[in-house]
Amino acid sequence: MIQLTDIAFDGLTPIDGYGPGFFRVGGKVLHGAVLITATSARGWGGYEDTAPLLALAGEIDVLFLGTGKTIAHPPPALRTALEEAGIGVEPMATDAAARTYNVLLSEGRRIAAALLPVE
Repeated sequence: MIQLTDIAFDGLTPIDGYGPGFFRVGGKVLHGAVLITATSARGWGGYEDTAPLLALAGEIDVLFLGTGKTIAHPPPALRTALEEAGIGVEPMATDAAARTYNVLLSEGRRIAAALLPVE
């Protein structure tokens, strides 16, 4: 399991760590893909599960999209839908997305992370 660096989050929802097929977020273990915001974490159905992502419009500026072990382009329709809703999309490998999310969360940025698991 990968352990991430400790940062003070003052009641926010950090990514504590991850491993094959799971994430530890705010002290809880979640299996499979996850959607994490400053105040919550839940399972996510993957690229076709757009409704919870679009529901973040107006609450976040950027969504970090963890694409698994390596960086991959998200489906064009997903990127377009998010951008039309005013949400910037930053695809990156899941490990980089988790680290970036934590750093920007600690800075008080309006962000979320939708992460595919690392297998």
